[in-house]
Amino acid sequence: MYKLLLRPLFFLFDPEKIHHFTFSLIQFTSKIPGVPGVFRSFYAIENPKLERNLFGLTFKNPVGLAAGFDKNAVLYNELANFGFGFIEIGTVTPLAQEGNPKKRLFRLKDDKGIINRMGFNNEGLEAAIAQLKKNKGKLIIGGNLGKNTQTKPEEYTKDYLTCFNALHPYVNYFVLNVSCPNVGSHAKLNDKDYLLELIGAVQKANKTFEKQKPILLKIAPDLNDNQLDEIIELIAETNLDGVIASNTSTDRTGLKASEARLAQIGNGGLSGQPIKDKATRVIKYLANKSNKAFPIIGVGGIHSAQDALGKLEAGADLIQIYTGFIYEGPALIKQINKAILNKS
Repeated sequence: MYKLLLRPLFFLFDPEKIHHFTFSLIQFTSKIPGVPGVFRSFYAIENPKLERNLFGLTFKNPVGLAAGFDKNAVLYNELANFGFGFIEIGTVTPLAQEGNPKKRLFRLKDDKGIINRMGFNNEGLEAAIAQLKKNKGKLIIGGNLGKNTQTKPEEYTKDYLTCFNALHPYVNYFVLNVSCPNVGSHAKLNDKDYLLELIGAVQKANKTFEKQKPILLKIAPDLNDNQLDEIIELIAETNLDGVIASNTSTDRTGLKASEARLAQIGNGGLSGQPIKDKATRVIKYLANKSNKAFPIIGVGGIHSAQDALGKLEAGADLIQIYTGFIYEGPALIKQINKAILNKS
């Protein structure tokens, strides 16, 4: 029904506006008695064989929703009814911010992709915490952390620590988002010396809590082998809990969209089918070169069960969807989990 009726209708409208409309629609329908149960019966699969134990956490199934969809943690309870094993909220910054000027979200329909330059638009830390206090405990929640756009370079770590300390009681794991191409001072966030400083500071803060939470690093799909070797060294040096591979890409190679269309869109991070192979390559390289020394969450271009299996076979322990969820609808989650069961 989604691909035949809803998607063609949704795709007639501006992507950002329809995103907010979809949120309202899901919230409204989920308040109707019996509807959440109907969603679960259609989309959710409960099977112990799908469970995955990582970072000291038990995931109901390995299919998660990537950060960026539920930035402000307003819909995770309702989205849980679609069968996700975990949901990552954010990116959260200490202060609310508008993000980049609109228009900033674009569909590449022929490529089954999206280009965004949202710029960490979110309602800020306190708003996220207020929403997370409503957690009904249906599934694991990750917190994706970033810095405010106006923050000076010497204060970057402070921004991450502010979010980490405040969100610690409310999320199950953390992601340091240092690879989004839509924020300023991207270079510093990818500098190994700075990453050592940032990770060390967050790990030190983690030890002040009675129960420590897993910390992961989200990396770009555009890294070359030398840069990936540095990531492997960084993980070994810091004993970080894992990696999310990968974020959006700045590469425009091989797209069906015309040069004129791409020029009209301008800069931004590319997600969806066009980055599938790129993200899978990063996963495979990290897994093989490190001899599976750390867990990997695979994300990027998952639009089918086969795409998901490809990520898992490359070395991912869990996967996340985002653009695939928009193009293929909630049935994709069930299709992936059924395929995983069939392979087990």
